[in-house]
Amino acid sequence: MAAVRAWKAPARPVPFGGHPNPAEPPNQLLPSLRPITPSFRVQLKICQQFFICKAKTYEYGVASDFNFNAIPSSLLAAEREEAKAVLSLFLRKQGLSNAMAARTIKKSDCFIDNLISKLHTIHKSRYLVGRELTTLEIRNALAPYLDSLLEEHGDVLVDVVESFPNPPGVKRSVLTSPVKVVGPSSKKERAIARVSQRSPEGLLPEHVLYLMDLGMDLDRIKDIARRFPAFAYYNLDRKIKPVVELFLELGVPQSDIPTILYKRPQLCGISLSENLKPMMTYLESLGVDNSQWSKVIYRFPALLTYSRQKVKASVDYLSELGVSEKNIGKILTRCPHIISYSVDDNLKPTVEYFRSMGVNVASLIHKCPQTFGLSIEANLKPVTEFFLERGYSIEEVGTMVHRYGALYTFSLSDNVMPKWNFFLTMEYPRSELVKFPHYFGYSLEDRIKPRYKRVKECGVTLVLNQVLSVSNSQFEKILEKKMGKL
Repeated sequence: MAAVRAWKAPARPVPFGGHPNPAEPPNQLLPSLRPITPSFRVQLKICQQFFICKAKTYEYGVASDFNFNAIPSSLLAAEREEAKAVLSLFLRKQGLSNAMAARTIKKSDCFIDNLISKLHTIHKSRYLVGRELTTLEIRNALAPYLDSLLEEHGDVLVDVVESFPNPPGVKRSVLTSPVKVVGPSSKKERAIARVSQRSPEGLLPEHVLYLMDLGMDLDRIKDIARRFPAFAYYNLDRKIKPVVELFLELGVPQSDIPTILYKRPQLCGISLSENLKPMMTYLESLGVDNSQWSKVIYRFPALLTYSRQKVKASVDYLSELGVSEKNIGKILTRCPHIISYSVDDNLKPTVEYFRSMGVNVASLIHKCPQTFGLSIEANLKPVTEFFLERGYSIEEVGTMVHRYGALYTFSLSDNVMPKWNFFLTMEYPRSELVKFPHYFGYSLEDRIKPRYKRVKECGVTLVLNQVLSVSNSQFEKILEKKMGKL
């Protein structure tokens, strides 16, 4: 903890390049209130010549005007260990051996302190309310910063880390295992190569063999490594197996596991005890049916990787709309995707759009929550305008969507228009669709046309609801009854 205390003493930690206030914009190298003295000009020129630190470094640099003294020392110590783990994995991905990565970290106390300061700056609001960061949040905050440094400093990155905050020497330190400069594309290639590499005995890595035993083919595993390179480095016993075994315990069929991991490989990077299980407990407290976890996870595996704050923001907004706690639980169970919808960018604009049509949004979001993930311009407005152009009032369209929330989820060109054109041949008044908009949810070729043809053959008249919503046997009974009356 001595290193931590030494780091907390300065008012502002100094980032790369010696800039005292990296919170300022990259193109504003000098604070507006600082006098530009000759000595400062010389210092700036030297830094620009010998320390390769472009504007991007300022963009990702440390901005620390928040008081961290109130943070418990035990928490700081834990965060240092997490930061070391993130840096170690990063260095090993660039080609350093485990020993060399450990040696570099041992020499880099100041850089580790810089990572902690960076972490606190990104998540300042979390500390203000006394909430600790999860392992995943720490990694997600630091990984982009390290990527930016690699892109900027390339093969002198180890020197940058070890000599921080001082400029590194022109020549690199002598390393027995130098860091190889890799860009984003080569990282993907390295990850793909890792899952494809065979041992002298011709065997693939053990975690790859395990996934293949579950039913995932090698091409899909390579695709996961391409999309999410970190997955290639996950330990089988500590990362992958525990998650798979948890899902099997929850009743997820083994045949579904490959699809779930393919959709969201990040699940294997999350701690079961610190993240996954607590998140499941929290979601159950919100009403998610614990007997339906297998279906929920299969429908939307990303749900378990969201932060509690993200979930709470969505749930709180549903409550504001008037959705009951019971119905919120049903929505999360039936359509967990709703958590992925941004409250400000998706939910609020869509709510206002439907309210302008006189729709009860609390009822609609309970009936068809997926409607609120659609684009207003690309999906909602074209359907509304389609019906308005055909003589329906905005109130009638609102009634249609209130009665059948899925109306807006259908393709206008592939579904709504063909069925509308056939409806015009059915000799029904247009008001029939206002009464029964579910018409658009039935198959044109397999349900609508055959049933209507049968009605015409029998010479009877039935409302759309009677024609389409009943089973085949009930439909025939209705026809017989109508024909008997005739």
